[in-house]
Amino acid sequence: MNPAVTGTADTTVTALRNGEIQWARTALSARRVLLEQIHANTARFAQEWVDTAARIKQLPEDSPLLGEEWVSGPYSLLTATTALAESLLALEQGHSPIDGYPTHAAPGDRTAVAVFPHGLFDALLLNGFHAEVWTRPGVDAETVRARAGLGQRTPTATGGIGVVLGAGNIFSIAPLDVLYQLYAYNRVVALKLNPLTDPLLPVFQKIFAPLVERGFLRIVTGGPEIGSALVHHPGVGAVHMTGSAVTHDAIVFGSGAEGARNRLAGTPRLDKPITSELGGVSPAIVVPGRWSDADLRYQAEHVATQRLHNNGYNCVAAQVVVIPADWPQKDRFLDELRAAIERAPQRPAYYPGSPERVADACATYPWAQRIGARVLIEGITPDRGEPLLHTEYFAPVLGVLELPGAAAEFLDRAVQVCNEEIEGTLGVNLIAHPATIRALGDRFDGAVAALRYGTVAINAWTGLGYLTARATWGAFPGHTLADIQSGIGVVHNGLLIEDPERTVVRGPFRPAPRSLLHGEFTLSPKPPWFVTNRTGATTLRRLTGFAHRPGFAALPGIFASALRG
Repeated sequence: MNPAVTGTADTTVTALRNGEIQWARTALSARRVLLEQIHANTARFAQEWVDTAARIKQLPEDSPLLGEEWVSGPYSLLTATTALAESLLALEQGHSPIDGYPTHAAPGDRTAVAVFPHGLFDALLLNGFHAEVWTRPGVDAETVRARAGLGQRTPTATGGIGVVLGAGNIFSIAPLDVLYQLYAYNRVVALKLNPLTDPLLPVFQKIFAPLVERGFLRIVTGGPEIGSALVHHPGVGAVHMTGSAVTHDAIVFGSGAEGARNRLAGTPRLDKPITSELGGVSPAIVVPGRWSDADLRYQAEHVATQRLHNNGYNCVAAQVVVIPADWPQKDRFLDELRAAIERAPQRPAYYPGSPERVADACATYPWAQRIGARVLIEGITPDRGEPLLHTEYFAPVLGVLELPGAAAEFLDRAVQVCNEEIEGTLGVNLIAHPATIRALGDRFDGAVAALRYGTVAINAWTGLGYLTARATWGAFPGHTLADIQSGIGVVHNGLLIEDPERTVVRGPFRPAPRSLLHGEFTLSPKPPWFVTNRTGATTLRRLTGFAHRPGFAALPGIFASALRG
């Protein structure tokens, strides 16, 4: 090991040991003030954050796609600090963080906590969208209430030093993971940035100055050597990473032939707990129904967004759209999907290895359709040997899997295929006409409960679960180091709920005003995160400002921009 690297790791850990002593002495009220300071700094340096992100992702300053950087950057950190500060205030006052949040029974002896909308502004800004956190089976509402708070219920019992290995695709991932280690696990943190995000170091240093100055956080840059030195340092007690299963296994078991032997024998090299968010092959299930031409166009744009947001460099980007082979409108939908992919703004392939992964997909599927720099692959089969169901391409590659049957039979089969044949359990999207959902009744609810995914989105994108600060984000529970799939544990979880199983997100099937004309009493227009939204950058920049300082005066500007999208 390079002596300079070893020295950096030793210095980092030594500083954090002292920081842990101070963290144990920091009262809940002071911890809440730290969140409020980070919140203020995030707003202050939000424009610098987005400008730096644009340079990394090679986006021009007038690109509508900059809305992605506002909402998945500073907006996400602003809402997370708000949610955590509210949870700490509740604990200070002797209450549970979920006091005031509706709870109800969910299928399978689970408890659902309604986490969105929370308050009038949520209901106005994203009217018609809802999110719930479901517990694991057997956890009742009173138990959820009593246990919420995690590490902040016993703040003096600190959890040692945690290492966060940051992601390189969505730039709020690493900051949010830092907060979760600090507040959920009560650990001080060494954050190792992904080299792709190194230009953001000055921004993050300024935003997190209150933590850095007190020794609660150290941010380091460099290659795999420094990451390995920190992860395996004897003074580090736990690790969290976001990335691929291949990277996870190399950290836990080692690389090459030795790593393969260790994995097979169940003898990890890593001698400390590791949590992870690793993505996978996320499906989008399209349930057959009688759709209007406008419905077909809108939902095609919805699926295109699920794949092409951030050019497909998302752990939860939809990679397989599962559609009914016997649906009379199937061909029309596929025509609209191709058109939506073509309409989406072209963008540079900034993420390393993307062109090679696209080329690999095209080599594997010679009949793949090139739509500009994007690839659509029809004719996928529901087999364990189907590469597109098991390889996370992390690129603008979308497959189409057709399954037989009318709505009920198709949905049952789709759930089975998603659970048993598709790699990963991070998120699944379900798109269904309201009349179809009503007709299926309990069978539809049963399908939602049966899907083994950490986030299930119904007529919404699972990415909204990521953006909802009080929701949980992570794989479906139950994975092991030897079969890691989409990872172990959750993040975000602003209410600090213990034993969550999944987040369920629901949205309107149609945007306003069409929703009102068809009996859906929701006011949300086309969502600003749609890749085809013309005013997404303006709307989401204004929404970020609102997240810093909510008030009725800001609403007209947000609504006006959203309606023009």
